[in-house]
Amino acid sequence: MAELETRELEYFVAVAEELHFGRAAAGLAIAQPALSKAVRRLESRLGVRLLDRSSRHVTLTTAGEALLHHGRHALNAVAAAAEKTRRAGDRQAHLRLVIKPGGDGNLLSGILAGYAGRPDARQVDIIFGGATDRADHVRDGRADVALLYAPFDDMTGLDHETLAVEGRVAILPPDHRLAARPEVTLADLARETLPRWKGVRWTGAPEARPGPEVTDAAEVMQMIRLGRTVAILPRSLARPLHPDLVYRPVTDAPDSELVVAWSQDDRRRLVASFVAAAVDAAGQSSPDADGPRPTAGPARPRRR
Repeated sequence: MAELETRELEYFVAVAEELHFGRAAAGLAIAQPALSKAVRRLESRLGVRLLDRSSRHVTLTTAGEALLHHGRHALNAVAAAAEKTRRAGDRQAHLRLVIKPGGDGNLLSGILAGYAGRPDARQVDIIFGGATDRADHVRDGRADVALLYAPFDDMTGLDHETLAVEGRVAILPPDHRLAARPEVTLADLARETLPRWKGVRWTGAPEARPGPEVTDAAEVMQMIRLGRTVAILPRSLARPLHPDLVYRPVTDAPDSELVVAWSQDDRRRLVASFVAAAVDAAGQSSPDADGPRPTAGPARPRRR
């Protein structure tokens, strides 16, 4: 018998997320004694205690925290495998592209037009994701491809091709001490308060102070207006420009990359065809002075 069975893993994750057997059982639509028995059976098979139980509390052990982390990924992988298998057998399946609103570097129209001209093109369904969850859409099978920003988005489990590179800008309130400068450096911004993106581990500079938690660009702009934070964003994500804020190039910030990304284990022709069309379209685009720079020459999508 396998050490981990999908159903038992699903049961454990439900309990670990709720930290309450009654609520987890109700959500799973099973009896609480059956759920408790399944978790104990799992602990016995693995030879470790996953949960510390008392009459009032349920807490995760170190081993339980590890299984929760890896178990979520495993369940997502199983669900994605089933979804991709079904879609692989559907010759009429649409291609699903997840993007952030405004997060296409003005390339999307050209990409869609280029892909539509290919003989194997499918209908493209556009899914709008949030600031930090678009990669998860691809990993768990909700989308086939995504437009992401490196190094900001988590590329774990994904392959990608770079479509464009661009500099970053600092966004400041008009009364900020740096607002009068034509450009700024990372050293100038080292001790500023930067926003924390919800669901993303803090990756700000060590000297920076973590500021308010935000979920999207609109919240960032509001917090900048209130003087609670400043932000450093890829140039295309700073648009549209708000007249009551100040935008200054960060001259020594590493470039960001707009990429098209897909799952490392996805070998379907419709995905490879879309990636190739996206790279071709990006290589043929003519950016304006403030936009991202297309990559030099259309590369070919990597095959595995």
